[in-house]
Amino acid sequence: MQIEIRGAERLSFRERQVVVLKETGYSAEDIAKRLGVSQATVATLYNRAKNKGYQVVIVISGDPLNIFGGDEPEEESL
Repeated sequence: MQIEIRGAERLSFRERQVVVLKETGYSAEDIAKRLGVSQATVATLYNRAKNKGYQVVIVISGDPLNIFGGDEPEEESL
């Protein structure tokens, strides 16, 4: 599974770091520790990024979530 951040070119380097970590499940506390900033700074950077209108797209190849089980959708008969 991969994520794609559309509109990342509008974000600063720090905003991109925060967005990637946040969108992959890290808490504000974890992000703050990793980047060496306060949780308030993480919140500010994340809010600025959201206001710039980025989008996260998840690219999934195959069935890593195991939701299809290899079955094709059944066609309804008329």
